[in-house]
Amino acid sequence: MILYKNDIAKLKEIISSHTKTFLLLDENSEKYCLQYFNTIDLLKSNTIKIVIPAGEQHKNIETVQYIWSQLVENHADRKSLLINIGGGMVTDIGGFAASCYQRGIDFINIPTTLLGMIDAAVGGKTGVDFQGLKNQIGVFSQPLAVVILFEFLETLPKRELLSGLAEIIKYGFIVDKTFLEAKLTYPIYPEYIEKAIEAKDEITLSDTTEQGRRKILNFGHTVGHAIETYLIDNHQEMRHGEGVALGMVSALYLSEKYCNLDHKITLYYKDIYAKNFNRFDLNDISVGELLEIMRHDKKNQDGDIRFVLISDLEKPVYDVVVNPEDIVDSINYIVDYLRDENYWGK
Repeated sequence: MILYKNDIAKLKEIISSHTKTFLLLDENSEKYCLQYFNTIDLLKSNTIKIVIPAGEQHKNIETVQYIWSQLVENHADRKSLLINIGGGMVTDIGGFAASCYQRGIDFINIPTTLLGMIDAAVGGKTGVDFQGLKNQIGVFSQPLAVVILFEFLETLPKRELLSGLAEIIKYGFIVDKTFLEAKLTYPIYPEYIEKAIEAKDEITLSDTTEQGRRKILNFGHTVGHAIETYLIDNHQEMRHGEGVALGMVSALYLSEKYCNLDHKITLYYKDIYAKNFNRFDLNDISVGELLEIMRHDKKNQDGDIRFVLISDLEKPVYDVVVNPEDIVDSINYIVDYLRDENYWGK
């Protein structure tokens, strides 16, 4: 269930039907977003707050254990409700904690970032990182509701908004090419966000456990996740959407080879990327380590690394087995692109 600001009465009804309400926030959402809920008189006076550190490095089992300990100490029962307020890290870890506590309690996601609104909070994927691998431990579990409040976008820096923009652009390749026009807007207008949420909601409800069509949402993620993980492990900063934005360069390169994609589409996207996203220096990146990270990708089967590619705009192809040599070539293609002064100027 997707709710917006005009659905607050419905949200209050859901909250009131539970014995206890717990709020999960990270340090950022507590600082910038919590006060908003007091202005709309949403929370009960006895609502219990659980605050965790901000950042992907805290999306781990230790943080989940802390959440569980707070639920136990405050006598949460099976009729309790956990409301996750924050970006994708909070909704992922909160959904996982709720889904396992006493074999499952209800939870609601209230994403406060653009990326969270259109990606992490919608679709029922929950999880934590494990041994340096993103979302390696988790379950599919649908929230009671996802609440979209556009006011929170006003608290975000431009880089965070553009990280979400990458996921919006992704839908232009796999669902509806008009999403590619989102590159022309800043701030991101609500109609693009609502269309992206509707697209993801429809896809995920048709394939809740990612056995088929839902896999198309991973376009750009195989190499993108690997780059993001590698840089974070080496103490460099990269947003999830920035990794996906680069991963789509790789996916389009491979789509030309495996699905006969027109090279003009790849060139078109490279222009979009250069106008919107950061120029990372990947000259010293370890391709071997990236391949090792990709070998643990959850989409793989029988040791094969599988990609989502496209044969044309709006024509995704999933479960494409790509040999390691071509993956290496696609990574080198990204590195060469980022060095190409024709795109970036001198």
